[in-house]
Order: sequence, then structure tokens, then C-alpha cells
Amino acid sequence: MRPSFGARPTKEGVSFRLWAPGARRVDLLLERRHAMQRRQDGWYVADIAGLAAGSRYQFRIDDEIDVPDPASAFQPEDVFGPSEVIDHDVFAWRAREWRGRPWEETVLIETHVGTFTQEGTYRAMMDKLDHLAATGITALELMPLADFAGRRGWGYDGVLWYAPDSAYGRPEDLKTLIDEAHLRGLMVFLDVVYNHFGPEGNYLGRYAPAFFTEAHTPWGSAIDYRVPQARAFAVENALSWLTDYRFDGLRLDAANHILAIPGEQSMLQDLSVAAGELAKATGRHIHLVLENGDNRASLLDAAQEPPNGKYRGQWNDDYHHVWHVMLTGEHAGYYGDYQTPRVDLARALASGFVYQGEISEFWGKKPRGEPSGTLPPATFVNFLQNHDQIGNRPLGERLESLAPPQQIEAALAVTLLAPMVPMLFQGEEWGSKVPFPFFCDFQGGLADAVRRGRRQEYAWAYDKYGDDVPDPLDPATLQSAVLDWTGHTPEQNARLALVRELLALRRKAIMPRLNGASFGGAEAADNGLLTAHWLMGDGAALRLTANLSDKDIAHSSDSAGTPLWGGATGDRLPPWSVVWQLGA
Repeated sequence: MRPSFGARPTKEGVSFRLWAPGARRVDLLLERRHAMQRRQDGWYVADIAGLAAGSRYQFRIDDEIDVPDPASAFQPEDVFGPSEVIDHDVFAWRAREWRGRPWEETVLIETHVGTFTQEGTYRAMMDKLDHLAATGITALELMPLADFAGRRGWGYDGVLWYAPDSAYGRPEDLKTLIDEAHLRGLMVFLDVVYNHFGPEGNYLGRYAPAFFTEAHTPWGSAIDYRVPQARAFAVENALSWLTDYRFDGLRLDAANHILAIPGEQSMLQDLSVAAGELAKATGRHIHLVLENGDNRASLLDAAQEPPNGKYRGQWNDDYHHVWHVMLTGEHAGYYGDYQTPRVDLARALASGFVYQGEISEFWGKKPRGEPSGTLPPATFVNFLQNHDQIGNRPLGERLESLAPPQQIEAALAVTLLAPMVPMLFQGEEWGSKVPFPFFCDFQGGLADAVRRGRRQEYAWAYDKYGDDVPDPLDPATLQSAVLDWTGHTPEQNARLALVRELLALRRKAIMPRLNGASFGGAEAADNGLLTAHWLMGDGAALRLTANLSDKDIAHSSDSAGTPLWGGATGDRLPPWSVVWQLGA
């Protein structure tokens, strides 16, 4: 099916389409100006014979303003410059037989291209793929790539959704990275943002105001997915990443801020159905994951293969929050909702979400979530760190700078072997302490507004740390977040060895049993003892026993299970010890 939006090479040349219902006239700017023909429903079209891929173009709206293509495939001069015609069909893929991997084999690592290596490019990331594969990672997840204003940013302020940001390289560089990952058996996921457009470089409001509603998200105007063209723009964008670049999956950012239409099928469902049709047509495994603060279990089902209206998994913020409170003692902000972290952790291990309809103080003293215990455990993506939880701290400190190593290693032993899908953040596998503060590259008044906003939000931190709080607009702030791949300490080498040992055991003993697994139960005692169990797909019982305290705990060993990790329990559990067993 031909995409509705953008410029596509044809046998004769290039075909251009722009939905601009708010424009009286649109001209295509190449070496000369071409008047575009207005069709029904606000579409403007132009077919230019003899034009080749690599040509650059813009649209002139009402003889007033020159804009890039909102579906631009590449912006070599950033979001304000001309768009470049890209022929996606000419790339010579090497991993042609790649069809992905089942969801149960997923072990994610979240990465930011610009800080993953010193060079900060797609090409440079390729040199680290062997490290990821050797560690036991099976899926590389990239933070958003949709073109954003400037050369530095997290990517969540993208304005040209179809164009991978030129700060990291060209589209063929990104394809080569994905191809090289596939050759090593690694899946590649992309974080996408469909709840808003960034504040700088988005011109849709000028010529297609119907894209937006009067409602606002925390980051900008809400997108009106009641409008068929707006809905198609998002769904076709997802399919573009999955087909033109062969991403294996997408993670949708802050889905609770995507406009839903009561009584009608949502854009989220449309996207899932479209991805499922692609999976059926190509025989590929395609995985869709949500971030959704509403904890809507009804949107999720890891067992739905291929996708057909549901989502494979969801980032489980609840799981992160209970560990963070337990390991750091922090209770500010949303952490205040987790006053009994061990009990809350038991709930997360026993049924997925902590909040399954209970009243949340932080979320406006309203019910939050839906019951999730009947879902497959692999529906939940569990993590101890991610870009948000590190980068939204004033100093951007990692957990490694906030908690003792012994406690972190206990948390890793639980997270990496539990039947939920685990995710690490870049460098976490060796215990990196490199911070990940927020950074961006806006100019003028918008840059000033970002600085003012940060000072208001983190006034206490500026009072306490003063100039030590990183300036998000300073290029040095990005540089401070670049991973250091050299000179690891003995402690970091030991941490990497631990993570590799745990993931090797996961690959051998957990992954083959995940299909068909179900939640069992979990209990947390006042003394710090945590026990949990799950029924695996082959009928075996996976059992966890952990001492999440600073003191020895008297505990009788369970001889019914075969030790997987941590050794026999004996009659006492040392502080922060974790034992896994597999039994009947």
C-alpha cells in the first residue's frame, strides 16, 4: 500500500503529497517553483518526472513561508532546512532472512545514540554490538530519532517523525546499524512519540491546524486522532520504521497522553492491527510496547501473536519505583506512592502492576490502573534504571551513585531472572556511574524558557547545589553523559561478569519456559524476607527467595526445588541474598 504522506520515488521521477487543508496555495520548491494541484480533502500533489533520489525540496505555503515536508525522510540541514528525497528500496540488506525473535527471548538495553559512544553516531554503535551480544542482550532499544531542532537532545521533542536525526548520521547509516545487529541475532527497537510534536520546527499548525485539539499534554498541544489524516500520519509512520528500516519493535512514549475517542477504536489499536498485518504478510516477529502511566492492562497481551489491537508489553514504572524507594529511601514526587516497598514489590512480582485500581496520591488522588494478574508475566518490562528515572534528576545520577553495590546486585539478580522481560540502561551492565542529565539544543527564547522551567521545577536542587546543577543547554552537559568504555575498574568488571552470568542462566533456564507462563504469588515479611513463585510454560514452578534486608534471616530451605542461582538456602539467609529454584 502506498503511503499517503511524503515524497516517494516512482519509475518516472518523484511523487509529492502534502495534506494542507489550511493553505490556499502550495508550491513545491526544487530548482524552480512548481504549483501543486489541490485535490479533495485538502491534499496537494505534484509528480515531477526525471527527478532523482537525493534531490532536496521544500513547500511554500501561500507565498508566505517555506517549510520542510512533515513526512520528510531526511533533513541534512536540520528541521528548518530542505527535505531530501530518499529511496528506501535501494539499500542492500545483508540479513535478508532475518524475521526477528519471539518476545520471550527479549532482553532489552535502552540507549541514546549521541552518548552511547564518544563519536555519538549510528556507525560508532556498530563497534559495540558484539559486546551487547556477548553480555546476553538480545534487543537494542534506541531513544527517539525523529528529527528535532538542534544537534543535541533526548529525542522526545521530535517534529519530523519520519526523518532520523542527521546529528547521528544518514538513513543508510541507521539501516546499516540495524542490519549489523540482525546479523548478530540482536533485535532493534525504536522509541517513538505520538502524543505531541516538539516546540521548535513544527509547522503543521500553519497549514493543517486540524492536526491539533484545544487540549494540551505536558509538552504541547494534543494531536486530534479523530481526524483520519492525523491518525494515518501516526500509523503510517510506525509502519515506515518497521518496513523502511526493519526495526523489530516500537516503544510508544507516554501513551496515556494520546487522545482516545470514547466508544471508538483508538489510534493505538489501529497501529497494533496494522503492525500485525505487516507481521503476517512478512512472517516477522513485530513487538509493540507501551509506556502508559494509566496502567491499562486491557491494552496488553504478550501472548497475542501477531499483534491485533493489543500491545506486547509495557514499561512497568511501578516495579522501578518500589526498588528505588527500597534502595535509596527517597519518597519525593511519585515515590511517595510507595510507602511499603517490599510489600509493593511482592505485588509487582505476583501480578504485574502495583496500582491496579487503587487510589494514587500522586496521580491526583484518583484510582489508577486495572487488574493485571491474568496477563502473562512477560507482558511487563521491568527495569531498575532508564533515561527518565536517571535524567529527570537534577544531577542525572545513576542508581550506582545512590545505593550500595550489594543491594543493587540483589536487585539485578531478581530482575534479570524473573519471568518478566528485563531492561538495562546503557552502561548499567558494568555499573557505570556516568550521569545522564537532561540536555537539549534550543535557541533564543525557548532556550531561556527551558532554563527557567528547570530552575522552577528543581528550585531545591539549585539552592543546594548551585552551579553544580548541569545547564541543559551547555554542550558540556551532553559530553558528561557519554559512556566511558575504557579503563573499567575491577568492581565494574565483576559487575559485568555477574550480569553475563545471570543472562546466560536466563537464556538457558528461563527463556525456554516463558511461553505459557503465569503468575503465582508472592509474600513480603516484616523482616525483609521475600518469596515468590510462577508457573512456567512447561509446568515447572520457578521460585524466588530473597533477603532484602541488612540482617541475617532464619529461613528453612525448600528442598523441593533444584537450585538455579544463589546456592542452597540453608537455615539462614545472609543480607541481600537472592536464591532461585526450579521445581515441580
